[in-house]
Amino acid sequence: MKNQKGSLKSTIAVSLTNYLDAGAIVAGASGLTLWQSYLGLTEGHLGWLNAISANCLGAAIGAIIGGFLADKYGRKAIYTYNMLVYMLGVALIVISVNFPMLLAGFLVTGISVGVGVPASWTYISENSEVNNRGRNIGISQMAWGVGPTIILILGMLLAPPTGDGTSGILFGWVESLAEAVSGGTLTGAALNVFSSRIVFASLFIVAFIAWLLQRRLNESEEWKAAKSAAGAGNKQGGTFASFGTLLTNKVNIRTMIFLAGIYLTWNLVSSVMGFFQQHIYETAGGLSNVHANMLSAAQWIIIIFATLAFSMVVDKVNQRWLYCFGVGMGVLAWFIIVAIGIKSLSGLLFFTLLWAIQAGVSVQAFYALWASELFPAKYRAAAQGIMFFVVRGLSAVWGLCFVYIYGENGEGFYRASYIMIGLLMVSLLVGTIWTPKTRGKTLEQITKERYGDEE
Repeated sequence: MKNQKGSLKSTIAVSLTNYLDAGAIVAGASGLTLWQSYLGLTEGHLGWLNAISANCLGAAIGAIIGGFLADKYGRKAIYTYNMLVYMLGVALIVISVNFPMLLAGFLVTGISVGVGVPASWTYISENSEVNNRGRNIGISQMAWGVGPTIILILGMLLAPPTGDGTSGILFGWVESLAEAVSGGTLTGAALNVFSSRIVFASLFIVAFIAWLLQRRLNESEEWKAAKSAAGAGNKQGGTFASFGTLLTNKVNIRTMIFLAGIYLTWNLVSSVMGFFQQHIYETAGGLSNVHANMLSAAQWIIIIFATLAFSMVVDKVNQRWLYCFGVGMGVLAWFIIVAIGIKSLSGLLFFTLLWAIQAGVSVQAFYALWASELFPAKYRAAAQGIMFFVVRGLSAVWGLCFVYIYGENGEGFYRASYIMIGLLMVSLLVGTIWTPKTRGKTLEQITKERYGDEE
């Protein structure tokens, strides 16, 4: 691939998908106890919200659809329409008055997130200069940190009063707006959850801005070249014919096993933290909603700076040891919280700091980079869509299991923690031992080395 000018500009536009992905997950998490009180939800209901959301199954379904569409019709096709679906999903959440409406909103939003993810990572890699591919992926991951930070700060400012009377400094504005909308009929839990509705409304506005920017992007030159080459070679089987090759080629199978080994095991832990972290801090840790959001917001600020550091060095240093360092911080974080205790403020602070560092030098960033490098252009997005489908789909199942392991009030927290440590150890070992040697190589060079002339 020839060096692409303006890759940074397109990266920023595409990265809004990451902002909205993480923003949707954290918006749901930050208001989880509010929706629980308003609708009388059980832990089982919360498990289903997690399972079909942008955190898990919704994104899984969207990813496998979006991967195929991006390879068949181009990356630009995704950016032309997908944000409209996202806006529909968050609008459903904003107006939800019962559990089925809330569930539907989470599902539609999750599907849209999944559709956009394979196209985003693929587009960024294909439009990056060879020595800036990791940097641009890192920048896209920064948006994944900025989204939760803004959402959590907003949730903290708008938070309703807790048992001790503590509330966000802007909750008075929430009361005024709720009164204007409802005519003063909202009280108690119905009034409190209005703050979460406003948070989701903010995502609607960002999605609209993203749609305006992304629909103006140029099509990927690498995708156009791959389609032209397929046409010149009379390879007219299309995307679904490539899908057959994807699942039968030995190189592809080994690649998918490796990527599952690092990303699935890590995401089973990360998906729980993304959706249930504030809930865990409030139930097992005993924090208020305001303090839980405050601690999580501080964590995301650290994540942004850690991701910035990652983007500055990932194209210049040995990726094996950078990966080992990142996941190692995650393992250490869980060891500390088990040793010190979830009820300890110092334990929570150390855990938050170390988990933030690992999230900045995250497995997801390496997965986004390597998955877009290790597959040929003709089914690059589809391969990522399949992988994302498997990962988020299994995360949905795990989320349903987690709520029962964890318990109603966090009595199973330590049992769940040992499972988290085991999963992260697998990700650490697989990624460190079998780190691919792709740094400093063009996508065409990587494909040639791995597949020879068959691609």
